[in-house]
Amino acid sequence: CVCISAGALLILAAIVALAVALGLRPWAPGWYHKTSNNRTGFLCDDRAACIPASQVCDRASNCRNGEDEQEMLCGDWPHSLPGYLVFRCSNSKYWIYADKRCNGMNDCGDCSDEMGTACPLCGSDWWSCSPVLYEYCSCIPRRLCRDGIQHCQDWSDEYVCTP
Repeated sequence: CVCISAGALLILAAIVALAVALGLRPWAPGWYHKTSNNRTGFLCDDRAACIPASQVCDRASNCRNGEDEQEMLCGDWPHSLPGYLVFRCSNSKYWIYADKRCNGMNDCGDCSDEMGTACPLCGSDWWSCSPVLYEYCSCIPRRLCRDGIQHCQDWSDEYVCTP
């Protein structure tokens, strides 16, 4: 009887060691996942739904069982949120949800959320000008080109840019 128990323990230990070596982890709700638009998200208990970080602790249940609004997750908000859901701005007093980073908008107020290697340069739907006025950082959406409102300090959005 002792030999069988010891053998079972060895097999169990081998399975756990193999899982660790392969990088397999037991599932837990809220683990890092990617949303449909390839942004960091929150994985619901059903392991099928992944919601954007900004929908966690927003007082609206987005997961079927409401785990995105649980006290354990939202009780000491934003400190109780997992680190992958939060981006700390360069001014440590401010933070934004991780899915708001690199979205072209100045969510931090100092453009720190739009800088660095994680953020791509302006895409084809954007016009590059710096400094940008108002809510953008170094690019504006091309839909704002020639709209009669100055968005770039050098006015290039009104005279050079084409929508």
